[in-house]
Formats: sequence, C-alpha cells, structure tokens
Amino acid sequence: MPDVSGSLSNLARELGFDLVGVSPPQPPPQAIQAYRQWIAAGYHGEMSYLARPDRVARREDPTIILPGVRAVICVAVNYYPGPPPAAPADGPVHGRISDYAWGRDYHTWMLPRLEELAAFVRREAGASRTKVYTDTGPILERAMAFQAGLGFIGKNTCLIHPGFGSRLFLGEVLVDVELPYTGPPLSSRCGTCTRCLDACPTGALVAPYVLDARRCISYLTIELKGDIPPELQPAMGNRVYGCDLCQEVCPWQRFARPTAVPDFRPDSPDRAMPSLEDLLSLDENGFEARFRGTPIARIGLERLRRNVLAVLGSLSCLA
Repeated sequence: MPDVSGSLSNLARELGFDLVGVSPPQPPPQAIQAYRQWIAAGYHGEMSYLARPDRVARREDPTIILPGVRAVICVAVNYYPGPPPAAPADGPVHGRISDYAWGRDYHTWMLPRLEELAAFVRREAGASRTKVYTDTGPILERAMAFQAGLGFIGKNTCLIHPGFGSRLFLGEVLVDVELPYTGPPLSSRCGTCTRCLDACPTGALVAPYVLDARRCISYLTIELKGDIPPELQPAMGNRVYGCDLCQEVCPWQRFARPTAVPDFRPDSPDRAMPSLEDLLSLDENGFEARFRGTPIARIGLERLRRNVLAVLGSLSCLA
C-alpha cells in the first residue's frame, strides 16, 4: 500500500479542516470506563440513545460499526465566529444563541468533505469500506480525536487544542486499511484551573471532566423535550439556545482566532443576539424561513418558544 499520509493531510487542509490525525480504531480504555460511569450515574438525562446497549457496544467496539476497521481518521475545524455583537442598550430584550449555531448547520459543511476524504482513502490506499461521522453516530469522537493527538480533554469535558481552544467541530472517517497513527495524545493542560467549574451557572460540571447533562443549559434548551425545571431557570440568563460559558472562561480560549469558514459566521447580528419579542412573534412559517439550514431548526418552534419564555422568567427573577 502506498504511503498516503502526507497526501491525506494535505487534502484535509485543502478541504478546510484545521487539524487532522489518525487514531487506532479502539477508544482508550479510560474513555470507555468514564463513559460507562457517566451512563450509570444517569448524567445523560433524556438522551436515551446514548445508553442503548447496542449503541454502547458500538462506542466501545467500532468493529461492530465497520467490520475490519483498522484506523480512524480524525479531523477538526475551528468554528469560533468571534465575539458576539453588543446588544442595544435600549429597545427590546435580546437573547443569546450559542456561537456554534450563528451560521449554517455544520453537518452540511462537514459531511461532504468527510466523504471526499473517504473516497480518497478508497482510491489511493485501497480501502474497500469506509464510514463517516460528525456528531452523528455511536462513536466516542472526543476520545478518538484525543488519541490521534488533536488536543487534550479539558475539565469542561471539551477537546481543547493549544492553538485553537475548544471551538472545534469534529469528524471521523473509519477505514478498513492500515494508516500510520498520529499523536501522541496530549495530557491535560488544565493544571489547577477550575474556571469552567466555577463559571457554570447551574453546577452542571459536577467534578473536573464530568458533566451532568441534566443541569447543562445546552441540554435544557436543545435536548430536553419537556419543561425546563423551574429551579434551573433563574440561572439561564438570556440564553435561549445553548451555552458557551465553560468555554468562554477557559484560559486556552485566548489563543482562539475567528474561523476561516464563512458558513460558520453569522450573516446578521440577529443570529447571535435575537430579540426575544421577535422570537415569540414567529409562527411556523416564520420559524422555517428564519432558521432553515441552521442548527436551531432541529429544536422546532415550540421548544424555542419554551426557551424564550423560560428566559423571560429568568430575567424577571433577576430584575
């Protein structure tokens, strides 16, 4: 088999990825143990798909996903869009959208490029079977990226790269041919810092490297289908979709620079700081027109409206 590592890396960067590496197909044992403990504690909340036995088995053993898998190509792209625009001092109250959702849905950008990498490995390295994922399947992607040397796992549970911070979209290509593994994995560089744990308004970071999703504002505003618990609403501030606080306070974020990908940047200030009044006035057609092709589309109008009402209640409590 020809050595395609250099060409693969060059292609990944030509496609717009900032980082690329190759991991062994099996995730690190410590990642598997941590995942089992996380599920056993119930920290996944309503995300029952994460605890399904068949899905757990796939995360622990990628050969179930792709028989004969020999390597996992791991890529990352910086999505940091820059600081949010300042909200007007007067006028309507504005909500806050997580910065990963200011632009277009990252899946539509990532997946075709991952397929191009997969096609390259089939063509140049003789792979017969490949499988691509970007937050779309049963794989421990942060653990794989860590194993490939793309960064270290921070106390906020994010993958952190010393040169980019943690605003990274991750993607994987499973292949059934041998490729030289990259690395070595980076050990944690958090030191004694606990800024992320201290900043989390709901106490979702219950310990270093451990997130209780049931308390996380991102989970509450995106994944949770029912009502947001009243006792957690006062901590939401103006966040109507997601939360970035544990990343914003991380010292490694000082090295972050705005993304080079136009799709991940907002096309108007309303993408980052929408008027709550405007959001409440949306009907189904208005929601579709405003959020089509963005990550926010997946939660639907009713859940967005629930979030806005919770935020209004939160802000009234603080007044």
